[in-house]
Amino acid sequence: MKPVLEHLPKEGEESFVVKFFEYNYYPTPWHFHPEYEIVLVTESTGKRFIGDNICNFGPGNLALIGPNLPHLYRNDAAYYEHGTTLRATSIVVHFLATSFGENFLSLPETNNIKQLLAKSARGLDITGKTNVIVSDKLVELTKLKGFPRYLKLLEILQIMSETKDCNFISGGGVTGLNEKESERMDDVLKFVMKNFGEDISLQDAAKVANMAENSFSRFFKQRTRKTFTGYLNELRLNHAAKLLIENNKPVVDICYECGFNNLSNFHRYFKAMHNTSPLNYRRDYWDKIK
Repeated sequence: MKPVLEHLPKEGEESFVVKFFEYNYYPTPWHFHPEYEIVLVTESTGKRFIGDNICNFGPGNLALIGPNLPHLYRNDAAYYEHGTTLRATSIVVHFLATSFGENFLSLPETNNIKQLLAKSARGLDITGKTNVIVSDKLVELTKLKGFPRYLKLLEILQIMSETKDCNFISGGGVTGLNEKESERMDDVLKFVMKNFGEDISLQDAAKVANMAENSFSRFFKQRTRKTFTGYLNELRLNHAAKLLIENNKPVVDICYECGFNNLSNFHRYFKAMHNTSPLNYRRDYWDKIK
């Protein structure tokens, strides 16, 4: 996919950007930028696309995204309904390696941060106790200016660099370096997000992209390293996992609601992705939180 190049302008004499965003829903399309990004979801739920990875997100989701790694946070359908009172809020930090000085990452004291930023090329999920600590410090960051804010960002990066509470997000090798076809592919993603519960096909997606099926299939796989059908099924299975832990709907109802038209196939795909059956996935989740 060819994402949109995004730019968040700095204010005054800032060396990096810190923003608290509040929307009805996250408006930014599939995009990339040369800056590193820390993004903390503070309110709202939906699907997160980073590189070749798709997952559900909710409040507390915290990621470090490297330069030119394409990403999209797409809210659940309820956030787009007319008159909704739902809100989508987040804290976002954009910075460059040079934000701290030209030779900052060459210092022996910053070696851990240098390694952290190198790993962020694949995106990093920050979890566990580190998530709680960093989330609190990001809230503090939004309230600071000048040198204290600079030091707080360094503190956050140092904490991230020393923790084991982080996991790679994307498989790597997915970058956004061309804006030309971004609108077309953003339209495809919007179409898939809106209709994944229906019986949609490669042909339908190709029509949205205004491309021949074979050309679209090659184009899509080159940019996501997945077939369109594989990508669609992954999205459906992530949504199914979300529904399984949110309510007590019968598995067969969730199967059809997520776009699968065969319960046997749904069980097979779900077990391949989550290494357990849908019913056991639900039971395991509720056992953990009791």
